[in-house]
Amino acid sequence: MTEPHVKGVAKPGRSTGPDRRRPVVLALMLGMGLAAVDGTIVSTAVPQIVGDLGGLAVFSWLFSGYLLAVTVTLPVYGKLSDTYGRRPVLIAGVVLFLIGSLLCAAAWNMASLIAFRVVQGLGGGALQGTIQTIAADLYPLKERPRIQARLSSVWAASSVAGPAAGGLLAGYADWRWIFLINLPIGLVALWLIWRHLVEPARTTPRPPVRIDWAGALAIFATGALLLTALVQGGVAWPWLSAPSLGLLGGSAALGALTVVIERRAAEPIIPGWVWRRRTISAVNLALGALGLLMVAPTVFLPTYAQSVLGLGPIAAGFVLSVMTLSWPISAAFSNRVYSRVGFRLTAVIGISLALLLLLAFPLLPFPGEPWQPALLMLLLGAALGLFQLPLIVGVQSTVPYEERGTTTASVLFCRQVGQSVGAAVFGAVANGVLAARLGGSGDLDALARSLDSPGSLTAEATDHLRRAVDTAVDYVFMGAAGAAALALLVLLTLAPRRFPVLKEAAGDED
Repeated sequence: MTEPHVKGVAKPGRSTGPDRRRPVVLALMLGMGLAAVDGTIVSTAVPQIVGDLGGLAVFSWLFSGYLLAVTVTLPVYGKLSDTYGRRPVLIAGVVLFLIGSLLCAAAWNMASLIAFRVVQGLGGGALQGTIQTIAADLYPLKERPRIQARLSSVWAASSVAGPAAGGLLAGYADWRWIFLINLPIGLVALWLIWRHLVEPARTTPRPPVRIDWAGALAIFATGALLLTALVQGGVAWPWLSAPSLGLLGGSAALGALTVVIERRAAEPIIPGWVWRRRTISAVNLALGALGLLMVAPTVFLPTYAQSVLGLGPIAAGFVLSVMTLSWPISAAFSNRVYSRVGFRLTAVIGISLALLLLLAFPLLPFPGEPWQPALLMLLLGAALGLFQLPLIVGVQSTVPYEERGTTTASVLFCRQVGQSVGAAVFGAVANGVLAARLGGSGDLDALARSLDSPGSLTAEATDHLRRAVDTAVDYVFMGAAGAAALALLVLLTLAPRRFPVLKEAAGDED
């Protein structure tokens, strides 16, 4: 299988026509923006959506359903992109995402909106994995940090702008525009991909390929049960209740069945070599730990900033957003580090710094000043930029074109699963600490709402609740530090000292 190229360029990233790649890069950035914004833009419009459609008891599935569809389809799209090429998979993903967006805008009740969000997620899975793979196809090893930094910048900007845009559209127009706004952006991306991204004809006939649909269905079902258990456990029902135990047991049984199906399949969706190769398995585990630790700043820091520091939503968002500013800048310059010391050592440096910063968070004074957690987040973003990008670029450089989609999808899949597990585990940790501190059942969200109405509480009660939230978030950050330590251990014990970069790029790391 040969690599894709833009029109007029025989070898992507190795010609003298970088300007020809710009339309494709713009398409990738637009596609990444669609996938990134859609994960956050709905959050601030929930009151308007619930007021119009009802369904308050199940509105969380607006997020969970989308996350579920993205996560479980990533390995499927990775295999399809290696089999049939990146272009048709990305085009199909954009089209499916836009169809889902149009259907969401036409939803007539909460059940239909949740179903259409799942359709969006089916397209979002193709966007996330395939865009990262095409970026690696288009640029040689030395230039990949630039394109990856651009994609990281889009993701960072979208995570900050999404909630604000959702609130503005819901408040001054109609919540349905949250989904309709995707259409012009997606159509521009679709046209650029159709017009400028070309995959050359094969020099040898492609042998017949059998898609492992049984494996794909088994992966989807396993992921659906597992993520449902993790998302709803401790929220819709207790962790040790029959629904939680049933879902977890069912996901374990289906996982075992998936292994059997994949071992017997001629073209498995998740081939065994993904886990047998030391480099890929190490990166998968390390980035799974990254997904786990990222829950602490992205989910719990805004609550800490508002409930403990007393900041408003915009100021609380700024405390978190500084991390998204330093991350892409650090990632863009990471090649100057890994070109000298190698991918593994660069990642070790990054995660070691992140570990120290996460451990420093519980040492902050109570209540403290806003600049203190903001400074930690600024440094944490820089540390994680040194950690994540070298691992992604490095692992992509160890496989040929025909295995790059599957490899990239496996990495993103593990990171997504880590985030889902982290949300469930750290949510249970926070609520357990609150229950112990307050002598009853703990609910971080309920306490945050109480602290938003300080007039209903005495000064002593308010201080007591703030201290309880502060302690709960401290424990979450210590758990995140444990995830960082796990990632560090994986890199030191499992990852090779030098990644086995393919011959054409071998000189770039040394």
